[in-house]
Amino acid sequence: MTGYNIFMSTQALITLVITIVSTILLAGGWLRPDLVALLTLGILGVSRLVSPDQALAGFSGSAVITILAISVIAAGLHQTGISYSLGQLMKKLAGSNENRLILVVMLSGAILSMVMNNIAAMSVLLPAAMSLSRLTRIPPSRMLMPLAFGVIAGGMATLFTTSNIITSSALKDAGFSPFGLLDFLPIGVPVILIAVLFMRFIGKRLLPERFPAGKVEHFHQKREELMNVYHINSSLWEVAVPHGSGMAGLSIRDGAWRTRIRVNVIGITRNGSFISSPTPDVIIREGDILLTQGEPALPVLEYYGLKLLEEKPITGELINGESTIAEIALAPHSNIVGKTLREIHFREKYNLTVLALWRAGKPIHIGFAGKPLRVGDGLLVRGSTKNLRILNQEHDFIFLEEDPDAIVHPKKARLAGLIGLATLFVGIAGWYPIALVALCGAAAMILTGCLNMDEAYASIDWKAIFLIAGLWPLSTAINSSGLSSQLIQSLLLFSSKVEPIILVSALLFVTMLLTNIMAGQAAAPIILAPIGLAIAKSTGLDARMVLMTIALGCSLAFPTPIGHPVNIIVMGSGGYSYKDYMKVGLPLTVCLFFVILFGLHLFWGL
Repeated sequence: MTGYNIFMSTQALITLVITIVSTILLAGGWLRPDLVALLTLGILGVSRLVSPDQALAGFSGSAVITILAISVIAAGLHQTGISYSLGQLMKKLAGSNENRLILVVMLSGAILSMVMNNIAAMSVLLPAAMSLSRLTRIPPSRMLMPLAFGVIAGGMATLFTTSNIITSSALKDAGFSPFGLLDFLPIGVPVILIAVLFMRFIGKRLLPERFPAGKVEHFHQKREELMNVYHINSSLWEVAVPHGSGMAGLSIRDGAWRTRIRVNVIGITRNGSFISSPTPDVIIREGDILLTQGEPALPVLEYYGLKLLEEKPITGELINGESTIAEIALAPHSNIVGKTLREIHFREKYNLTVLALWRAGKPIHIGFAGKPLRVGDGLLVRGSTKNLRILNQEHDFIFLEEDPDAIVHPKKARLAGLIGLATLFVGIAGWYPIALVALCGAAAMILTGCLNMDEAYASIDWKAIFLIAGLWPLSTAINSSGLSSQLIQSLLLFSSKVEPIILVSALLFVTMLLTNIMAGQAAAPIILAPIGLAIAKSTGLDARMVLMTIALGCSLAFPTPIGHPVNIIVMGSGGYSYKDYMKVGLPLTVCLFFVILFGLHLFWGL
C-alpha cells in the first residue's frame, strides 16, 4: 500500500466527529432520537458535507417509503381482524407463557424470513405480534425486539436477504461461482438457534417492560375498572338449554328473556362456536349454552327447564375480536332524557347490548330498560366497533372511552387478507422494488375501505420515519468525505501483516460497524464487496469465504435501530430507545460474531 496517507482529510475528520457525537447522543438517551437525527441532518447540510438534495434524500428513500407503507398495511390487517386471527393462532401454539411466546415469535420470524424478504416477513408478523400482546396482556416491548432479531437471524440462513444478494452478484461479476440458496444454511441455522437461546435465557432479562402508546394500556386498565365498578362479573351467568326446555325453539324476543328470566342474552355457544351479540330474532336451540347478564330467578329457570351452570363465566368472554365494551353517558341536552331504552328501541336501532345502568352511585343490572333515562346516567354497552362508532355520532350520547384494540372493519377481512397476500407474493417475486410494492399495497388497503386516510396517517410511526430520514445523509457523508475509504485502506494495509483468522475477524468487525452506522443493508456490502475481493486476491484466501464474511457481517445489525429496517419498524410500536438496542443487541452480536467465525472455519476452510 505504497503512498497510503494515514491522515484524514478535514471533511472525513468532521464526519467522524459528527458520527461519534450522534452515536453517543443516541445511546445516551439525553435527547429524543428523532431530534438527534434531525440535528445531524441539519449540521451535515449546513457544513456542506452533503448537498441540500442529499440532506433531504432520506425522506424519499426506499427504506422510509417501505416503513411508511408497511405501517399502513399492518393497520389495515389489524382493523379488519386479520392480525387478531394470526395472534389467536400464535397464542394457541404458545399459550400465555412469556417464555414460550418469545420462542414462537422468534422462530416464526426466522422461518418466514428464510423464504421471503425480511421486510415482507415483518409486515406479516408485526400486526400479529401486536395482537398477541393485546390478547396476553404481555407488553409489546417484550415481544417485538425478539421478533425483529428472529427475522434478521433468519435472513442470515437464506439468499433472499439484500446483503446476501449483493455479495452473490459481486462474486458472479468477478468471475466466481455465486452463492446458492443453501450456501448460507450451515452457518445460518446455528445463528438462528443461538439467537433464540440467547433471547430465551439472557435477552429476555434485558428487555424493557413498557406499553409505549400508553393509550392501549390505559384502556385495558379502564376496562377492568369498568367491569369492577359495574359489578359485571357478579351479574354474568351461563345458562344451559337442555333437551325438552320450554325456551328451545323460541327466538330471544319471543322468549322474553329479560322479563321472564330477568337476564339479557349476550352470547351463545353452539356446536363449539361462539355467537357474539345475537339479535333478538336468533332462535334458541336445545344444547345451547347462553352467556347471560342480569339477576336470574332460579324458580323460573327450573320452570322453563333451564339449568344454571355452577362455574361463573369470566368477564373476558365479553370482549373478543368482534365485540368490545364502552361506557357512554347522556349528553346534558339530550333529546332522550325522560325516555326509556325500550321506548327509543336502543338495541334494535344500534344493535348494541346495554349491560348495566349506572345511577346514583350504583349499577342496575336488571329492569333498567323500562326506567326513564336521566342526565348523568351512565350506560355500559357491548357490541361491534362499527356499531359503537355509529352511536358515537349521535348527539344524545357522550363516549367516555373507546377501545384502541377494536376491529373496525370485520367485513373487509377477506379483502385485506387478499391484498396482504398479493403484496407479499409480488414482493417475493421481485418483479418490482419492495418499496413500490408495499406502497401499492397500502394504497389498495385505503381504496378498498379496509381503513380510511385518517386511520392510515394515525398508523404511521413518524418518530421512526424522522429517525431514519434524518440519519440517512450521514451514510452519504461517510462515503463522500472519504471516511469509509480511510477505514477500508486501513483494513487493506492491515491484511498484509496478519494471520487469516485475524484478518477475517477484522473484516467481520468493520462490516458490522459500517452496517450499524450507515443503515448498511445495501450500502455496506456495495462498499465492501470489491474490497473483499481485493483482499482475497492479495492474500490467497477463498473469495467466496471472504464475501460470505461480509454478507453475514451485514446482518449483525442488532446493536442499533438503524442497523436494519426491521429494527426501525418495531421501534415505535415497542417503545424502544437507542439504549435498549445496545443493551440487548450488543451482547447478542458478540455471541453471533464468534458463531460466524467458527462456522467460517468449519464450513469454509478459514
